Amino acid sequence: MNPQGPGQVLFAFVRHWARRSSLGDPGAAEQGRLVLVAEAVHALTERGIAATVNAVAHEIGIDQSGASRLIKSATEAGHLSIEASRADGRRREVSLTGAGRSMLDEAHRWQEQVFDQLTADWSDGRRRDFQRAMTDLIDRSYALDV
Repeated sequence: MNPQGPGQVLFAFVRHWARRSSLGDPGAAEQGRLVLVAEAVHALTERGIAATVNAVAHEIGIDQSGASRLIKSATEAGHLSIEASRADGRRREVSLTGAGRSMLDEAHRWQEQVFDQLTADWSDGRRRDFQRAMTDLIDRSYALDV
């Protein structure tokens, strides 16, 4: 059996964590979807991109109708708000509410705790190197996405 290449390892890791929220507790799966859409809105906004339904769909990698349903759920849960765009009143833009920011802050704390557990035997330098390498991969990924 051939060892996996680095790309295969990366995608195996992504698949593993992508399916974790769908295992077991249905409430956790719904919470995972709420975090996913809130994270997408946050990431788009951080990059200076209007968080429209289509932009959220593209960010998550799903179709527009799926993104619309996720946004609707997160809005009903109080995590997102939808308003007419200031630049174009025909477009609707999504933003995080205070509750959405709090949920995302909690999710980010959990993510850091999981990372700390996964890398408990790593040096601080190795953790920083990993963070830099992943940041580079993400930046290059966005550049390829244009």
